[in-house]
Amino acid sequence: MPSALKRPGQISEATAERLLQAAAKEFNEQGFGGTDTNRIARRAGFAPQTFYRWFQDKVEIFIRTYERWQREEFDALGTLLAENASDVRVARAIVAHHKAYLVFRRSLRQLSVENEVVRAARARSRLGQVAYVKSLSPNVARDDASIAAMLLQTERLADALAEGEFHDMGLNKKAGEDALARLIHNLLTPE
Repeated sequence: MPSALKRPGQISEATAERLLQAAAKEFNEQGFGGTDTNRIARRAGFAPQTFYRWFQDKVEIFIRTYERWQREEFDALGTLLAENASDVRVARAIVAHHKAYLVFRRSLRQLSVENEVVRAARARSRLGQVAYVKSLSPNVARDDASIAAMLLQTERLADALAEGEFHDMGLNKKAGEDALARLIHNLLTPE
């Protein structure tokens, strides 16, 4: 949502979209700490002050970038599930999405520990993931906490696969992909 500082007619919605696209690229290339609002604005083709007409600060646009990342993941999953894609194919798509935003996700993990606002946004996002899973499989009779536990496992394993941690340990990533596929299957299958 645009910042309260924006006045009607001052800037088009396309400006906010361009700023978000630029922020996603900056955060994914430089990380949160290596990115500043001036670089985001310049990358989007605007003067630095334009940023503050739409966003309060760097944390706000980071959270909006995270929300966008999650929508992209939901859209990709929805498409795959509509195609009745295999659990392995879904797992690989999740890992690919995590890998495409590798530096951004590193910043997300770090900020979730260090910044209360990002931590709260991530908690809201995860509750949204729980609701999303329930909407995909209304016949699954798990409570929210059980679904959240499975989602946290899924997220951590996807990040590990995207980061190449299996390779670092000299292990075959297929075992990790298979475990992720089982987690996904269990999330969406009635007990």
